[in-house]
Amino acid sequence: MTTLRPELPPATQRIAALPVDKRQYPIPWFVQYVDGEPDHRVMDGSKLAIAWERRLCWICGQPLGGATVTFAIGPMCAVNRVSAEPPSHFECAEWSVRGCPFLSRPHARRREAGMPEDSVEADGIMLKRNPGVILLWTTKRHTCGPFTVPDGGTLFNVGEPLETRWYAEGREATREEVLASINSGLPFLSDLAEAQGDDAVRALGGMVVEAMELIPA
Repeated sequence: MTTLRPELPPATQRIAALPVDKRQYPIPWFVQYVDGEPDHRVMDGSKLAIAWERRLCWICGQPLGGATVTFAIGPMCAVNRVSAEPPSHFECAEWSVRGCPFLSRPHARRREAGMPEDSVEADGIMLKRNPGVILLWTTKRHTCGPFTVPDGGTLFNVGEPLETRWYAEGREATREEVLASINSGLPFLSDLAEAQGDDAVRALGGMVVEAMELIPA
């Protein structure tokens, strides 16, 4: 097994089985290779359907097994209950929120320079920001699943939560951190809802109320 960077959390068995890049970071299963090298900023779009149909973890690529799965989502996804990525093992998702630089460092930014010309954006409308907090949303597998959006892309309904855990800086997030992230992202969703009319605004209001119930005390 190749040694990981010393500052990373201890690897779980599934994380330890992943290949490792030149910087000593594990390479998630979903990562796309460009000219023979992994580009952690880009997901391999061909694996979206494979992950769901074969019931594979989005992070380690091994079979999920069991009745529950975990989505690693941002606060706005907790509001609309939609993810652009399929679920993972809880242990893989938790390791990622503790070890991935973008997920564990609130001020980290993805490098946009040098993106592959054929890279594909995740489906849905994405906020180009680091939300600062990440939610691990564990649900029963039969309550979640993919659906097609109007432009032909695929998103995932995350189902009803069995357990939710918020993380920031590689640790469990505080209530203040979660609220700050939600409040900074809500104007974007509000603008979208207002553009769609009163029904959409009312629906969003109900979603926000439900999301607020998931915030840690």
